[in-house]
Amino acid sequence: MNFNYLSRYQPALLSLFRFITGLLLFQYGVAKLFKFPAVPYFADIPPLIYAAGTLELVLGAALMLGLFTRLTAFVLSGEMAFAYFMGHMLKTGSPVFLPLLNGGTAAILFCFACLYLSAAGGGSISVDAVMGKESDASDGAYARR
Repeated sequence: MNFNYLSRYQPALLSLFRFITGLLLFQYGVAKLFKFPAVPYFADIPPLIYAAGTLELVLGAALMLGLFTRLTAFVLSGEMAFAYFMGHMLKTGSPVFLPLLNGGTAAILFCFACLYLSAAGGGSISVDAVMGKESDASDGAYARR
């Protein structure tokens, strides 16, 4: 099957992917910091999780807007890698490698989604595009249009 006709939607779909990824990270920040919605797992969080929630709230909002997308996504990718290794794989003291067993599937997916966005940029519908940051890029999805 040939799906080349979908390539014309690539810039808009990249922007939608960026927005949804940011929104999902933003919701984790809201749940951790403001206890909304009330999730028992985030009821009494330690300072490290509070810091992670702050990153997810602030940088998730920046990702939704497409503001400094490459830097924002890169930092969030690192945070999600750290979250996987410290919060999931090593949470019991002995390493649990399988994401299905340690609950780290979302952290891995967020890590690589943000890593992709750090390389691809924010897309055509972003604050970066309005400011001209994406058009100045020598590569990346937006510049190839």
